[in-house]
Amino acid sequence: MMGKRGLLRRHHGAETLEEGNFIDLGAMQFEDEAAGLAGAKGSVRLAEILRLEDLHNVSKLAYGGDIVIIDYTSIANDANAVRRMSLDLKNVVKDTNGDVAGIAKNLLALTPTGIRIDRQKLRPSF
Repeated sequence: MMGKRGLLRRHHGAETLEEGNFIDLGAMQFEDEAAGLAGAKGSVRLAEILRLEDLHNVSKLAYGGDIVIIDYTSIANDANAVRRMSLDLKNVVKDTNGDVAGIAKNLLALTPTGIRIDRQKLRPSF
């Protein structure tokens, strides 16, 4: 049986990672990554709305073909701001023939042309 220290240690190349050390996955690149993304039509982007003016940049992403996950926690307590944001996003959806839907508390998904959001939650079968 391995000791506690042996279970926590992971090998990554020539370096040994121990408890408390982390790999920055954002900085890692793989050989086939660039080739696989070359034909991509869009990206999944994360956006935070701190004020209504931020919505303009988020809308540009959807017009550009990206799927955008929007965190609007900062304005969630302002009913007028949330209503204006909803109207603006509905107009973007009309223009792009995309879709918008709530996916969690204070999170929305905004999709571009041709991508619909299935509002049916997948449940595990027992």
